[in-house]
Amino acid sequence: MSGPNTEYDPVEVTPLGAEQVAAMRDEALAAIAAAPDLAGLKQTRLDHAGDRSPLALANREIGALPPQARKEAGQRVGQARAAVTQALTERTAVLEVAAEERMLVEETVDVTLPTARRPRGSRHPITLMSDYIADLFVALGWEVAEGPVLEAEWLNFDALNLGPDHPARTMQDTFWTEPASDHLVLRTHTSPVQARTMLSRTPPIYVICPGRVFRTDEYDATHSPMFHQVEGLVVDEGITMAHLKGTLDHFAEQLFGDGITTRFRPSYFPFTEPSAEVDLVCFVCRGVAPTVDSCRTCKGEGWIEWGGCGVVNPRVLAACGIDSKRYRGFAFGMGIDRSLMFRTGAEDLRALFEGDVRFSAAFGTEW
Repeated sequence: MSGPNTEYDPVEVTPLGAEQVAAMRDEALAAIAAAPDLAGLKQTRLDHAGDRSPLALANREIGALPPQARKEAGQRVGQARAAVTQALTERTAVLEVAAEERMLVEETVDVTLPTARRPRGSRHPITLMSDYIADLFVALGWEVAEGPVLEAEWLNFDALNLGPDHPARTMQDTFWTEPASDHLVLRTHTSPVQARTMLSRTPPIYVICPGRVFRTDEYDATHSPMFHQVEGLVVDEGITMAHLKGTLDHFAEQLFGDGITTRFRPSYFPFTEPSAEVDLVCFVCRGVAPTVDSCRTCKGEGWIEWGGCGVVNPRVLAACGIDSKRYRGFAFGMGIDRSLMFRTGAEDLRALFEGDVRFSAAFGTEW
């Protein structure tokens, strides 16, 4: 029976000698200290601490030693590798600080130089005008009401006292959808929003309704098949034409300047009775131009047509389920596009819709 070999001389393999391990360590430390930047240090890490580095290969040789020599060789290689790892960590911290300092110097931007960046965009003037008008009435305690642009025929016409034979139902004014049995139209005014409001709420009602509307008009300097309206509706007890006049005077003054008032001219609208056309005092000559040629805005009239208004017809209240004997109301409607042209001096309606960024850049700013 064989016994242990007590005569074996535990001579280490050559790469694991104390001098060889120290030489590997010193070479690695020198390379780390000489690394000029983080990129160079990355390569040094691979060369002296990677899987194929001399110390890594030496570490693999420990398993080939006899048991008596493994402990001492393992400690020697482990201490060398730990020294290399610590040196890498310290050098990395130093080079990162240097890289940040160099970046601050090399990548400094001279903010005084002109740039090639695109100019900032702006909101469209019609959007701004709609929001401004809504804010005016919200400040009075009103609410903003909205509705769909594809509207039911009943809400667009019948609920507003526009009978089946009314001219506004013809194809000359209205975009009808197919099939006709669906009874859907592109709304011709924002009044259906008022009808929806009266059907879904209990008086008192104070709402402002801005939005897009559609009519089969020719597209030219003063007409468009798609334009924007704003309508107001009040339904409450004791409402009179005086409340309507005061509201519109305040609206006109806020929109066009101090001293701008309105006047009513008798008119007819199916959904209001009595009804009136609303005129503005000319905001250019303030109503004092003596001749046609003296004011290009009002042509010497002193007044500018603005919109329509009136007391809500009792039939409209009844159609929307409101007691017309207890409640009364008033309504008004103006063109947002026309009001914007008054404010900006634009003479061609098409400028509002053709997407020329120069127009938006000129007027697309907050008031």
